[in-house]
This record gives sequence, C-alpha cells and structure tokens, in this order.
Amino acid sequence: MAYKVAVVGAAGYAGAELVRLLLQHPDFELVAITSNADAGQALSSVYPAFTGVSDLVFTTHDDPALAICDAVFLAVPHTAALAMAPQLHAAGVTVIDLSADYRLSDPAIYEAWYQTPHTSPELLAERAFGLPELFADGLAVAAERRAAGDAVLVACAGCYPTATSLAAAPAIRAGWVREDAPIVVDAISGVTGAGKGCNARTHFCSADENLEAYGVGSHRHTPEIEQILGAPGRVVFTPHLAPLKRGLLSTVTLPLTAEAAGAVSTDGAVTAYRTFYQERSFVRVLDAGKQPQTASVVGTNVCQVGLSMNARAGVLVATGAIDNLCKGAAGQAVQCANIVFGLDERRGLPLTALPV
Repeated sequence: MAYKVAVVGAAGYAGAELVRLLLQHPDFELVAITSNADAGQALSSVYPAFTGVSDLVFTTHDDPALAICDAVFLAVPHTAALAMAPQLHAAGVTVIDLSADYRLSDPAIYEAWYQTPHTSPELLAERAFGLPELFADGLAVAAERRAAGDAVLVACAGCYPTATSLAAAPAIRAGWVREDAPIVVDAISGVTGAGKGCNARTHFCSADENLEAYGVGSHRHTPEIEQILGAPGRVVFTPHLAPLKRGLLSTVTLPLTAEAAGAVSTDGAVTAYRTFYQERSFVRVLDAGKQPQTASVVGTNVCQVGLSMNARAGVLVATGAIDNLCKGAAGQAVQCANIVFGLDERRGLPLTALPV
C-alpha cells in the first residue's frame, strides 16, 4: 500500500521537480499539489510536460487533504514553512521541509541571517537534518520515531550547502584542514536556483551570456555551510549565477595542516573520499585528474566530487557538482523521505543523467 503524500508549493521549480519524482515513485502516491496562485488550474496546464501523465489540479495551501496525508513536502520560501510545519506536525503528518526555516540549529543565528523571528524553536530540537550522506544517524532516529507512530520533521539541506559540504566534509572530518584559516567556497548555480519569480538579475536579457557574483559576504547559505562543516566564522562563500537552467558547481579550497599537506596526495585523497562514501550510492568520487561537470548530473540525485592537491600552496581543492533541483532540493527530499519511511534511499530516484 502506497504512502499518501502532497507537495505544497508544487508550481515552483523545486515543487515541479518533486511532482516529477513522486509521480513515478513506486511507494508514494501523490494525492495533492498546492499553489495559491495557480489554484483551480490543472498541473498539465502550468507544466505541459505532465500532459497525459497526471490529472492533478492545484489547490490552495489550506487544502484539508494535507492533514490526512502520511507526509507533506514543503517546497516553499522561508517563513512559509514556519507557518505550516507546526500545524501539520501536530496533526500527525510527517513534514519534509525544503525551505531554510528549520535548517539552522540555533534560532538566534536564523533570526540574524533571515531577519525574522523563529516562531517554533521547539521543533528544532527534534528535527532531523536532511543530508543523508553526512547525517545518517539523525535520519535513522527519525525513521525509528515514525515507525513507532510519531510524526517527524526533516529539514533538507540547501543546494549550495549540499554540493559544498559533500566536497569538503571528508577532508575536514579526517582532520586534514587547519582550524585557524578560512575555507573559501566559489560556487556557480543555474537560474532555477533563484526560484520561479523573475527579477532583474534572473531575467533572460540579464542572465544570458553573463556570469555574476551575488550575495558576496552575505549569502544566507553561509551559516548553514558552517554548521554542517563545523567551521563557524570560517567560510568565505561567494555564489555566482550562470546562464544555465539547472546545475550547480561548488569549488572549495581547503587549507591543510602542515602534516596533511606533506602526507596527502591527490590519489590518497581520492582513496580516502571513496572509503568515506563507500556506502553512499549518490556520491561519486572521480579519479585523480578528473573534474565533475554539471551536465553529468543534471536530472539525477547524484553528486560528483573531484579532488586536486595543490602541494605548493598547501591546499586541497575539492569540487562538487549536483543538479540544484534534484540532489539540491527535490531529489534530496525524496531520499530523506525514503529513509524516514524505511525504504531503500534510492527508491524512485534517477541515477543516470542524459549523456548528451
């Protein structure tokens, strides 16, 4: 018997990607999709790619059907999840949140970076963080609680933090990285990462044939990356917008301790990373001399990681490539839901990108 699920914010880019994945999932039955702006319209009229695939119609965010689902995916902007997650959780519904509202463990840090009060900090104490490759234990506990009959909340990691952390975390956890030096992150995303609403930066005439840094020194994913990596105040994060629909590449420069700089080679780093991720189907560590490409992961829940030692500078350069809408959002949410519902984490998730 399939678990009944719904997507709130299904008309957005991440929401539409969730719909694509859930409609073909063998264990989840998508029973409701919401969009206040598109309520009453057929899914296929907003996204013609679903013509002949689904007859679902958008409803509003207060659809009573949400409260009788086994799980609800929140593909909404920050603060919107604050308004909905507590009510759904109290109604016994498992919530898989794609927004930023429950990612940061300290509500004071959330309030400082998002300039809004956190209205349900009590849920932070019990939420699981949704980056399975690095926080499997928390998701396993959430799965046990759900199996015992409790509703659980999963706060899925953001797209930039996912690619960055999967590239950097093994080196940091191995003790290779200096604790007194900045970690420099230069990351590039396609325009779907900015959401469906158009602005001066994401308008075709501005984004086409153009590269631009934005949010320099102030991007809200900075504290999330620092939290994941255990490096408060040390991440220098610079995101860039590229004229791509989807895809994200994050290059992390990791300053090494003197011992690690003298002992770790590129081949050695590749071996260590492959050992770290040997049980994780969605992370692929490339051979020495190879670098990841966004085109090789688009449409999949895969992260490719490339590594290169710069012995002269004493740094390890680690690069991660993901599809910002799949592993960076919808695919990661489905992966987390699979775990929470006791399924193989790979169920219903694509592993192979289009080769051309």
